[in-house]
Amino acid sequence: MADNREAVGHGGLSVVRADVDGIAVLGLEGEVDYQSSSALTRVMPPADDDPGRRLVLDLSQVTFMDSSGVNALIAAHQARRPVQGWLRLAGVRGAVLRTLQLVGLDTMIACFPSVEDALRP
Repeated sequence: MADNREAVGHGGLSVVRADVDGIAVLGLEGEVDYQSSSALTRVMPPADDDPGRRLVLDLSQVTFMDSSGVNALIAAHQARRPVQGWLRLAGVRGAVLRTLQLVGLDTMIACFPSVEDALRP
């Protein structure tokens, strides 16, 4: 298991990356909104990059997400489909879960209770 951690901060969002068995795992902390969603998009590995083809976002420490964050998730999900990759969300809860449910994103992108569950085949 490779563990390449890199912290990226922008406003109210910080991101830590770890590569786990060929899967990119991004741990997010803070708020995903108009100001921080572009930073999130920049730190997500490209879909045609291995381990970027398979991506887990740990949202357990995200306290708020607006439509900009939802759009970033949709774009990341759609980018991985043509390369037979996937995006999985872990630890989604509270207001963020309600936001994803309101727009139906929880039915489009697989949600798991933990990162460990999301990493399972």
